[in-house]
Amino acid sequence: MSLLVPATQRRSLDEITDRLDLSVGDTRAKRSAFWLMLVLSGVIAVSGVVGDSTATVIGAMIVAPLSVPILGVGLGITTGRARLVVQSLLLVVAGAAAVVALGILVAQTLPNPTDVLANSQVLGRTSPRLVDLTAALATGLVGAIAVTRRDVGDVLPGVAIAISLVPPLAVVGVCLGSGAPNLALGAFVLFASNMIAMIITTTLVLVFTGYAHEAGAGAARRGRAYAVLAAALVVVAVPMVVNSLTSLWAEQIADATRQWLRDVPGAQVTDVTLHSDTATVQIRAPEDLPPIESLQRSVDALVPWNPHVVVVHTVGTRVTG
Repeated sequence: MSLLVPATQRRSLDEITDRLDLSVGDTRAKRSAFWLMLVLSGVIAVSGVVGDSTATVIGAMIVAPLSVPILGVGLGITTGRARLVVQSLLLVVAGAAAVVALGILVAQTLPNPTDVLANSQVLGRTSPRLVDLTAALATGLVGAIAVTRRDVGDVLPGVAIAISLVPPLAVVGVCLGSGAPNLALGAFVLFASNMIAMIITTTLVLVFTGYAHEAGAGAARRGRAYAVLAAALVVVAVPMVVNSLTSLWAEQIADATRQWLRDVPGAQVTDVTLHSDTATVQIRAPEDLPPIESLQRSVDALVPWNPHVVVVHTVGTRVTG
């Protein structure tokens, strides 16, 4: 583990505890700073989501302090401090609820909240895929190393941007306030996967770098926590796997549709969505189309449950000057 955390750069357990445990040291200052920055980051994130501003959302990621109690959960598991685990989880839950409430409140003030549901900030966070979980695990590993090493603390803003904790919660609130609970659930899965990934990687890094031994915590005390984390990881991974497969099948259906339209001049596939037992294909093409039965057979050969194909046909062709 010397390559992971060299002894000359390794933070002491007391240093890490002071950074991640809001109940030690100047607790009043720590907690006021946490809530002040959380509320402000929530306002920034909700504003960025509603305004479809990537730069604003990135700003919210940088100032959001929600990673502190999440890392604190990992520290509590490593050192066998159940009280720290509970306190940190309560902070995460309360902080998440505050950001969601802000999102709901802002959505209620919009003249037409459903318009927000089509912007890129919402669409990019409501269908998390397995690649998002992989990225969260890698980013959580970087964050955990940065916490334990004195010489790589400068990467923490990058970790905050990559793992994205507050923006998905803002999307949850905006979607709930706009009457779209299914989209809100997708955004919550993204937040939950990021949180679980960060806890798992933090725990592993802290254990492997000797902090559990330093705290005198035995492996038996961490066994139940490991089991809970593993179960939680499976729970969030299932919908992400489904979303990944759905995206793959949608792209394959789009390819099959292009092949179906190969003899139609100027035809274009504009969108494909696969939901439950229906595959909706949106195309722009001249009035006459090939028999839809041939496209249905192609889709049946691609997707195991043979979804019903619905073609939304806009009559026209693409003209370039």
